[in-house]
Amino acid sequence: MHDSFDLRMIKANGITMRCAVAGEGPLVVLVHGWPELWYSWRHQIKPIADAGFRVVAPDVRGYGGTDKPEPVEAYALTHIMDDLIGLIDAFDAEKAILIGHDWGAPICWNTAALHPTRVAAVAGLSVPYRERQAVSQIDLWRKLYKDKFFYQLYFQDEGVVEREVEADMRLSLRKIYYSISGDAPNLDSWLDREPSGGLLDSMTDPDPFPSWMTGADLDYFVENFEAGGFRGPINRYRNQERDFEMLPMMGAAPVNQPSCFIGGAKDVVRRFVPGRDVYADVTDHCTDMRFAEVIEGAGHWVQQEAPETVNQLLLRFLAGLND
Repeated sequence: MHDSFDLRMIKANGITMRCAVAGEGPLVVLVHGWPELWYSWRHQIKPIADAGFRVVAPDVRGYGGTDKPEPVEAYALTHIMDDLIGLIDAFDAEKAILIGHDWGAPICWNTAALHPTRVAAVAGLSVPYRERQAVSQIDLWRKLYKDKFFYQLYFQDEGVVEREVEADMRLSLRKIYYSISGDAPNLDSWLDREPSGGLLDSMTDPDPFPSWMTGADLDYFVENFEAGGFRGPINRYRNQERDFEMLPMMGAAPVNQPSCFIGGAKDVVRRFVPGRDVYADVTDHCTDMRFAEVIEGAGHWVQQEAPETVNQLLLRFLAGLND
């Protein structure tokens, strides 16, 4: 399927980014999460373009065909937000509508809040806009998961998870994609584990893999991650303290643009804080939240698992921006 998309190399913010580009009209930038690619939006690019928009879906820095700087600090949120601003400039637009999933969601939320003149509207999938806490997100995880395994804490030491996952990339991606999808029987491999072992130890390799990801889809992800490795994607997690210190308004400034939230009912993200459903207050820090929808049966990969429903919701949101 990737062969049917127009892939271009775009210079932005001092790096070169591989982007799928389609359509004409107001600019919409689709920002993927971990461990994904522009290809995670394969079901959304053409419907949004057909609705009258210029769609750009980049590989985020560190992924796929985009440049992969070596230093950990090169993946600080300031640089990645500047990548998006650079893309907006590269397409000669004053503003863009940002749509992000997983890590792409906080990238988009914070770009909207901290660069309000460059963002016309924002949609977040799977991860709501988080209000700033007294400590960084990683410090919060250290407190909440002090006596348990938590993947973001495991990711902090350079090279550890990279060696584990890269030993068999196909098996690793199969396990990761399945274990937080709506098809997984439980989320214990992410939330309820002893504080030892690796990321993949308690994850299942499904046979067969759920139909929402075909063999050809998986092949494309595997090919790209085998070529580019996991260091860049994991480095985003290693910047949470740096982001907190460098961006005092991160999570403090509200999102004032028109916004919406879409999540899967079985998404593990909503259970990251024990005893609390983080999807319960997604509108609190967004002053113009048009709607928040939770899709029954879907897990974390919501735009891939439930593409028709997600497309309907995104097109509804986009159509309403002129109201």
